[in-house]
Amino acid sequence: MLIGVPKEIKNHEYRVGMVPGSVRELIAHGHQVVVEHNAGSGIGFTDADYENVGATVVSSAEEVFAQADMIVKVKEPLAEERARLRDGQILFTYLHLAPDLPQTQDLVKSGSICIAYETVTSRNGGLPLLAPMSEVAGRMSIQAGAECLEKSSGGRGMLLGGVPGVSPAKVVVIGGGVVGTNAIKMAVGMGARVIVLDRNVDVLRRIDAEFGTQVETVYSSHDSLERHVTSADLVIGGVLIPGAAAPKLVTAEMVKNMKPGAVLVDVAIDQGGCFETSHATTHDEPTFIVDDVVHYCVANMPGAVPRTSTFALNNATLPFIIDIANKGYKMALASDGHLLNGLNVYRGKVTEKSVAENLGFDFVEPSEAIGLDS
Repeated sequence: MLIGVPKEIKNHEYRVGMVPGSVRELIAHGHQVVVEHNAGSGIGFTDADYENVGATVVSSAEEVFAQADMIVKVKEPLAEERARLRDGQILFTYLHLAPDLPQTQDLVKSGSICIAYETVTSRNGGLPLLAPMSEVAGRMSIQAGAECLEKSSGGRGMLLGGVPGVSPAKVVVIGGGVVGTNAIKMAVGMGARVIVLDRNVDVLRRIDAEFGTQVETVYSSHDSLERHVTSADLVIGGVLIPGAAAPKLVTAEMVKNMKPGAVLVDVAIDQGGCFETSHATTHDEPTFIVDDVVHYCVANMPGAVPRTSTFALNNATLPFIIDIANKGYKMALASDGHLLNGLNVYRGKVTEKSVAENLGFDFVEPSEAIGLDS
């Protein structure tokens, strides 16, 4: 199979779909890899680094898309990239389709086979290709929140961990999954007062066992959510419904009743955000203010630490890339139900139920869609 790696073009996105080490693995399996000029430059890899492991470097994204059987990316394809997809071409990347009707329409129209990192599952029920970026984003959320709390950023002028004789900031983490757990680790390490809300008692038990009295665990209800959000200095939104749009748990009314200069970090913004007042921002302009509350809603947070993020992502995606290349997409999907769960759009059909329900498409079971392929 010929695998293509284009340069990411989203605002301040420096990650790359495959590092040279990953390319070397694919070539060792007998495949070919074509890489766009400077695709890895954002994390310190030159074209020569790719050529030295056997890749072919081309001057434009158009050439990559025209040649490749499978496109491996990091972020969802922007409109100009979607226009280059062709019938039967495989796209393997993050998609986050549920809140994105134009992208879904374009992918359906393209006739391509679109496998989303964020809905591939694992035997233990996790999301192995989302997890590494959730780990990064969870840890970054506290760094970003701490900076936003500074007066020069519009915040309350608080040091997250306080100092002797001065109380630390109250950090409220909504959701105790991968994002939430990593946010808690950072917040606890910085000396903050940390409260986590979740509706799964088993999750609260796990967090209690891991952090003990360093973290207050609270069952999430409308009452407890409102009480803790409105009294918080920093709120981290880390909720996830796989494949679906994030629920708007924090209402505009709650935001209005928060402390002036408090901070919201919406890590769920890729899936539409879990704060009613959220809208996606970029690393160029990461924040905005609503009712005197600072909102940090960058849609590609891990892109700010692209070297760490790219290696973490490659570690998770490479086995799947090799499997698809070795077996062909159809056999790879048919033989691995967890990879099949990643199939969101298949040759004009929407095969992810949450996406279909959110955006009004007819849903076709992934296995049925593959069986209908001529």
